[in-house]
Order: sequence, then structure tokens, then C-alpha cells
Amino acid sequence: MQLKISHVTEYAYAQPVRYALQRLRLTPQNSPLQTVHSWNTEVEGGTVEARYVDHFGNMVELVSASRDTEAIKVVASGIVETYDKIGVSGPHKAYMPLWLYQRDSALTKPGKLIRELARGIEKGKPLDQLHSLKTELHQAMAYVPGATQTQTLAEDALASGKGVCQDHAQAFVAAARVMGFPARYVSGYLMMEDTPDQAASHAWAEAHVDGLGWVGFDPANDISPDDRYVHIAYGLDYKDAAPISGVRTGTGEEQLAVRITVEQ
Repeated sequence: MQLKISHVTEYAYAQPVRYALQRLRLTPQNSPLQTVHSWNTEVEGGTVEARYVDHFGNMVELVSASRDTEAIKVVASGIVETYDKIGVSGPHKAYMPLWLYQRDSALTKPGKLIRELARGIEKGKPLDQLHSLKTELHQAMAYVPGATQTQTLAEDALASGKGVCQDHAQAFVAAARVMGFPARYVSGYLMMEDTPDQAASHAWAEAHVDGLGWVGFDPANDISPDDRYVHIAYGLDYKDAAPISGVRTGTGEEQLAVRITVEQ
């Protein structure tokens, strides 16, 4: 399936910005699950200073704000052809060694609830266990936009019983690691069936299974990723794969607006 994607992020500042540096992870790369036919990132009010591939294998762009700018606009867009392989993306290839994906991070550190969830999964074949975990999380955590923040811990989201795709993905990653699987957070896009317009990008998880490699699981929707999904970035948690992150100096409030369309 060929998907056309547009991701527009606009920052408006009440006072001119003295200094700002943003890290963009908005560029998809070719993989067994997708072929990038075209992609472009445009920045207004800033300059792309550097591009590099990080230790997770993500394409990263560093953007500095123009001096005394009052607005920054980032437009990432292109066409990606996707393939339905039931979420199996294959062998591990990133610079980061596989065993490090079993390491806890600040957002995915398991507490009592996540450990109990992991221990409650019936023993069996690895894929069966992971699919059971996906479904258990889907049932345990209602999808409620605005219920959590980007800094919300996976354990806290599970305790509240509500969250967004980021929370489902991080809770899955945390529990899968407790179960002995290397696991990682994935950010990207999902084409919705009813509308091309979206308020945010999507997130899901992958676990590494012997003999298959990385396999995707989307607890928020209780499905395996198919050709409606576009992979952008990977990491131990949200912070490693956030579409845009950065720092700025100066006073005044910041207003953020995001517009995303994903359509066939």
C-alpha cells in the first residue's frame, strides 16, 4: 500500500526566542516493512544544522532556531510504500546491541502492577505469550486522550487504567522485558479507516523473538501492525523516539499546533 503523509508542527512564541535547538526524528527509512519513495523535511524559522543516524538506527536532524524568531514551522512529508508481514520486521540490525533492549528506562521501569501482569501471562510459545500480553494491556488500559503526559510512567498509566498509545506501548515494553524478551518502543503513523486527519502520530511496541527477529504489537488497538503502519523511530521508550524534542532559552509562553494526515 502506498501512503501519503504530511506532518506539520508549528511553534508560536509570545516573546522572541534567544536560542532553541530541536531534535527531529521524522524521517522513515527503508526496511522489510516499507520502502520510502520520497521524503522531505522543510523548516521555517530555523535551519537544519546536522543529520545523523543514532545508535537506535533512527535518522535524526538537528534544527537551530533563527535569531529572535517568534515562530518555527516544521513540515515532514512524503510517500511510503508499506507491506503487510504481520508485524515481523526481521533480524536486529541497529548499532545498539540486542541485550540492551532488556534494560529498564525511566519511563518503562516495572513496578508491582507490571510485574504481576507479566507473571500472569500463561506460559507457552513466545508469540502466544506476547499476543496475550497485548490483549491483556488493551483490556486493562482504556484509550483516553489527555489522560496522561509524555513523562507519565508506564506503571502509573497502568495503575490509572487509562492512557494513550504511548502508554500502551511503554507498558508492553516493560512487561515484555520482565518476561525475558528484548523489547523496544516504536513511533510512526497509522492510517485510520474513517479519516485522513489525525491529532498525533502513533506508537506501538516490538519484541524480539528467536527465529523471527523483531515482531510488532499494538496494544492500543489490540492488533499486529500491518500495511497501514509506517515506522519512523525506535528506542527504549518515548524519549528515544519522540518526533520532536529540544531546548530553548527565553521568556514567554509557547503554543504548539500539530496537523497530521495519512492517506492512501
